[in-house]
Amino acid sequence: MGERFIDAQYQKSPLPVLRAARALRLMGPGEKLRVLMTDPASVADFRDLCAQAGHALIASSETKGVFSLSLKRKEETP
Repeated sequence: MGERFIDAQYQKSPLPVLRAARALRLMGPGEKLRVLMTDPASVADFRDLCAQAGHALIASSETKGVFSLSLKRKEETP
């Protein structure tokens, strides 16, 4: 099981989080998604998405204005 990737650089909020939410809906439980973006406002959007939907924000970093976030899709509950 690999990591999916979305390059949302130069897209304004809320587009990066909307693209990620759509991808996460299509992914299986426990799969990982990495997102690159340049809009700092999107970072808060991702924290909200994870808190509301139950996904895990497993890593975040910023280098030269490019934010990288790794998310793990929530596990299904029986």
